[in-house]
Amino acid sequence: MRFMMMHGIDMSDFLDSNIVLYAFGDDEIKSQIANRLLAEYPCISTQVVNECSHVMRRKLHWKPDKIAEELEVLLVLVRLQPVNIRHIRLAWKIAARYGFSHFDSLIVATALRAIV
Repeated sequence: MRFMMMHGIDMSDFLDSNIVLYAFGDDEIKSQIANRLLAEYPCISTQVVNECSHVMRRKLHWKPDKIAEELEVLLVLVRLQPVNIRHIRLAWKIAARYGFSHFDSLIVATALRAIV
């Protein structure tokens, strides 16, 4: 977030996997906020879909069919930004400069490319 604010970029419509997962969670307040954000037709990357799928399977213990069903509904609510090699290369630079993890840097990189 600091990276985006430092560069004057409004990324409010690009959601991270945590926000998407809150929409499926038990915390009513977080779920309401996440669903409100999803109602605004935000952008997510394919990396976010993969992270959500992983968390739903490993931590929430959902069956693959349920994950697919829920994420198919999600995909109707969002603009999907595919990750490509340009995003990966930019993620390496972001990680080196700001110390973010690779996957966080990949989401930032994809968000930045989505607005260019």
